[in-house]
Amino acid sequence: MKKSVIHLSPVLILFCLYSLTSLAAEKQKHDFARWENTISRFEQQDREQGIQEKGVLFVGSSSIRLWDLEKYFPNQPTINRGFGGSEIVDSTHFADRIILKHKPRQIFLYAGDNDISRKRTADEVASDFQNFVKVVHQTLPETRIVFIAIKPSLSRWNLSETMIKANQKIAAQCAKNALLDYADVWKPMLGTDGKPKPELFKSDGLHLNHEGYLIWKKAVQPFIEQGSSRR
Repeated sequence: MKKSVIHLSPVLILFCLYSLTSLAAEKQKHDFARWENTISRFEQQDREQGIQEKGVLFVGSSSIRLWDLEKYFPNQPTINRGFGGSEIVDSTHFADRIILKHKPRQIFLYAGDNDISRKRTADEVASDFQNFVKVVHQTLPETRIVFIAIKPSLSRWNLSETMIKANQKIAAQCAKNALLDYADVWKPMLGTDGKPKPELFKSDGLHLNHEGYLIWKKAVQPFIEQGSSRR
């Protein structure tokens, strides 16, 4: 019995290759221009308030943007440079405009869940963090960087497996570099059932309420204190 053989025309083969290339390019495409107004506002704040060197700078997505740092860390010179919806690559791209000129003694970065929600893999998120560190340390070689773990949330629990892997990979990076730290907020935000505690979130199941930020403060505070003692 003869086996049937499927012959693909050169045109069809080229079409398939083009489609795969287009999909890859679409995934790599990132719209940095969407943040221009936000970044310009940060620059305006700097002009009005002046550059605050040697402080503690928080950067990342909406969990940072919505964090009232003066309330939770009243005795620390904090700078909030969070912009909602951002990914790690956004903080890296705009580092020279919103981070580096402040010459912070410490940087706390929270990002990753938006990245994974937009189909970034754990390896890609870990690589993005590595690149963020590289960009910062090229200009500020002594600045400590603390990665706040990607948080578990009710609305994105379906992505938890990828988030766990990304956290593990980034924690491993931090363990190998004396200037990097990893603030674990994942475990303390889980209940006895192993799922996110509902009482830590706003009604959207994604953003933190006061109780949620208290957990974050507890995770972050020791690193701030360590940073203060090294001054």
